Amino acid sequence: MKILHVFGLTISLIHLSLASAIAQQAESPQAVVFTNSRIFDGETDKLAEGMTVLVNGSKISRIGKSIAAPEGAVVIDAKGMVLMPGLIDAHWHTMFNHMPISQILASDFSFQGIAAAKAAEKTLMRGFTTIRDVGGNCFGVKRGIDAGLFNGPRIYPCGPYIGQTSGHGDFRGANAVPANYGDALEYEQRIGHTLIADGVPEVIKRTREALRMGASQVKAMAGGGVSSLYDPLDVTEYTFEEAKAVCDVATTWNTYVAIHANTDAAIRMWIEAGAKSVEHGFFITEETAKLMAEKDVWWSMQAMSVGDEDAFVFESSISTRKYADCVAGLEKVIAFTKKHKVKTAFGTDLLFDPELAAKQGKFLSKLQKWYTPFEALKMATHDNAELLKLCGPRDPYVGELGVVKEGAFADLILVDGNPLEDLDLVANPEKNFMVIMKDGKIYKNKLAK
Repeated sequence: MKILHVFGLTISLIHLSLASAIAQQAESPQAVVFTNSRIFDGETDKLAEGMTVLVNGSKISRIGKSIAAPEGAVVIDAKGMVLMPGLIDAHWHTMFNHMPISQILASDFSFQGIAAAKAAEKTLMRGFTTIRDVGGNCFGVKRGIDAGLFNGPRIYPCGPYIGQTSGHGDFRGANAVPANYGDALEYEQRIGHTLIADGVPEVIKRTREALRMGASQVKAMAGGGVSSLYDPLDVTEYTFEEAKAVCDVATTWNTYVAIHANTDAAIRMWIEAGAKSVEHGFFITEETAKLMAEKDVWWSMQAMSVGDEDAFVFESSISTRKYADCVAGLEKVIAFTKKHKVKTAFGTDLLFDPELAAKQGKFLSKLQKWYTPFEALKMATHDNAELLKLCGPRDPYVGELGVVKEGAFADLILVDGNPLEDLDLVANPEKNFMVIMKDGKIYKNKLAK
């Protein structure tokens, strides 16, 4: 017992030392003052003119017409440019946006982590200061960003997908079934990118494992997908009892379930089981849109492209056909969700293609086909933040996001131009984003002398 006690004390001391080191690396920067700015606060469609914003540490301390700069503060003259909240992508894959799926499935986890860390900095430099990661073991990358080891956005992680045999998260080879119960998990499950679970007891266990790993919310595969080869789009994944088990576990952890689903039947079943966020949903009917509004369920939409330079290119012709079918239904779904005022979030879901991932802001600008610039920007800031905060006490970042407001996190972008009039500005962050700040730290400042 004495040996165990000493061992436990040693581990505790290691944890305390690590926490202290991380805290030192993430020390609050000096005060920053933005003067002569026009503010888009994330919530209202009118700019506040001639404003000064004082940032102390990681938070916005004061906003007003005239604020004296503290001694030693960094002063940035905005010269009438628009100061707005950092962008939020509600459907991102930290581990899967930077290389083709064939390379990911053939790469070891350490290489994937290094590649993901480098890609994470590019995400931040596109102005996306926060992302909700909806599948894949991004916990190490998140930890490195939070510790200040490398730059990247805040990450709200789901960790491994929870999916059934022959579901959207089943990326095993063609001859992997029937499975032997004594066989070891294949690599993608062993490293925590996905977890295959069948039956209520196994579903409960795997969901709890994802939460134990540090998931802020749970991602479940509820219906057929595009990039997977063994589940047609029309398939409803899991039985009601299994779906309810996933949602019940999330509820006991005071968080929620986001589901990958496209068909009406799958979405309705999972809503009745307790899911709170529908990812994709390309075939939502008007009746289901009404149900989502009544149940306060979010639609996390993607402004996908087809037939233009931004269309997804898949290695499989099966996936290409599925993608075309999905995109064809988008117009109707947007009309139904707008009519019934379904809470709508914006995510890009840019997978397996680094050139496409670089167009993250351009996909936000595509929303102007259906939404005003204000509606699109509110969705990608204030509204997305509201969705992220559904994770309650599992929230890894306690504080207000997606707004320019006193007391909120100082995640800010200074834009050369008015994005409320010209949403295309967000499509070229390298040119149009003069300053990018996350957590009170300046990562880009084109105005510095």
